[in-house]
Amino acid sequence: MREGKYVAAVDQGTTGTRCMIIDAESNIIGWVYEEHRQIYPMPGWVEHDPIEIWEKTRYVISETLKRSGIDPREIAAIGVTNQRETTVIWDPKTGKPLANAIVWQDTRTKDICEQLRRENYEETLIHPRTGVFSFTYFSGPKIKWLLENVPGLMEKAKKGEVKFGTIDSWLIWNLTGGPNGGAHVTDYTNASRTMLMDIEKLDWCREILELLKIPDAILPEIRPSSDKSIYGYTKPDGPFGAEIPVCGDLGDQQAALVGQVCFEKGMAKNTYGTGCFLLQNIGTKPELSKHGLLTTVAYSFEAGKCAYALEGSIAVTGAAIQWLRDNLKIISSASETEAIAKSVEQEGSGGVYFVPAFSGLFAPYWDLDARGVIVGLTRFIRREHIVHATLESICYQTRDVLESIASDTGSRLTELKVDGGAAINDYLMQLQADIIGTKVIRPKVTETTSLGCVYAAGLAVGFWRDLDELRKLWKVDKVFQPRWSEEKRERMYRGWKAAVNRAKGWLKDISAA
Repeated sequence: MREGKYVAAVDQGTTGTRCMIIDAESNIIGWVYEEHRQIYPMPGWVEHDPIEIWEKTRYVISETLKRSGIDPREIAAIGVTNQRETTVIWDPKTGKPLANAIVWQDTRTKDICEQLRRENYEETLIHPRTGVFSFTYFSGPKIKWLLENVPGLMEKAKKGEVKFGTIDSWLIWNLTGGPNGGAHVTDYTNASRTMLMDIEKLDWCREILELLKIPDAILPEIRPSSDKSIYGYTKPDGPFGAEIPVCGDLGDQQAALVGQVCFEKGMAKNTYGTGCFLLQNIGTKPELSKHGLLTTVAYSFEAGKCAYALEGSIAVTGAAIQWLRDNLKIISSASETEAIAKSVEQEGSGGVYFVPAFSGLFAPYWDLDARGVIVGLTRFIRREHIVHATLESICYQTRDVLESIASDTGSRLTELKVDGGAAINDYLMQLQADIIGTKVIRPKVTETTSLGCVYAAGLAVGFWRDLDELRKLWKVDKVFQPRWSEEKRERMYRGWKAAVNRAKGWLKDISAA
């Protein structure tokens, strides 16, 4: 039974927060986006201010309601989606964070992760139970670092005076009352990114908690991504100004998978944002990758049950374009990269390869010692070639992941759905199709992360009946067919692999020199 006219998304990403309101036909009725600060206390450290994120969230919610003219009482449900792995610790009595959030890109836990690998815990415990690797990306080592380095935090945690959460937990807790009865929850998808959840049992793994010395009292309750039981309700004095059920929660990349209606085994999507994240639905059995991919929870619409995905997480894609703009200052905005790259379409990158391993290489290499390189420079090279090589780097890293998926599954994708900010770049999407040799499909709504969490929330309250109804809402905007010859595709990819080999192990190489 459909009640209300709309569903709202709170989409909290690495660089900013969006509120989006959608109607029953998936039309975007209104949205507002606000960026927040990126804090870099020292090399390799990346932090966010959780209070600033909550304030930005409050602002985008109130502004979206105001600009769209929607009465909040017409909103049937709210879904939350979030940058994954980013770790928040707060005092539940005051609602104040006890440290800045440690962002997923942060590498300060490198020593913790390397010790776990040296002691063989990755192979015997962490990967078999969690589907992920002992790597700085994930929340568990970040929690351990905070408990060991914030004065008095371990003692407070042991007494149950601390709450941990990824950003979804932090926002849902605040939206549903904060210190006044806020719900301390997360969903299966976000829990699977902590390196602390047994992905088969769908519960916190006691052995890993004991290994990392993390008190289980600080952990949120794990719930389905679409929860008919409702996590909690917003408060009339909160940013929505009404009592609305909060009942959808998905990590941003899993939300995009749902937004792309990839509900069948074998379907895959790639999201182009700060990083790039390719997920393929592998069904209801958590098969472990043997080729550097993560096995993660894709979504859960019922307690104790879920679908799984193989994921290739790429740390730096859109962030490389930001680097061209903010650090090198050779572009003024990301939107101009399409025209710049097209101006040298015949030359391409001129033989240049750019491997943007600013914080190491993620999937499928998992090399913390890798660093960014630009190779193949000659006097012929101009800024246009560097911009072209940056776009190519996004596509080549995606191909790396697809090669691993093919090795794990024994079959190659016949199509790749795409979304995210950079997916609007036609030149980039054509380049992607050329480099992977597979057709690339862009939907009419590219903000599929917001769409996915809205779908999860709407399903929970009956705003949409079932998955078939959602499938009918998904529409194609454009299909990009590969145009390169097989010879060119393989020759160019060999050059990319040679460049990656020069980036790998850089820190070890220079420390041994």
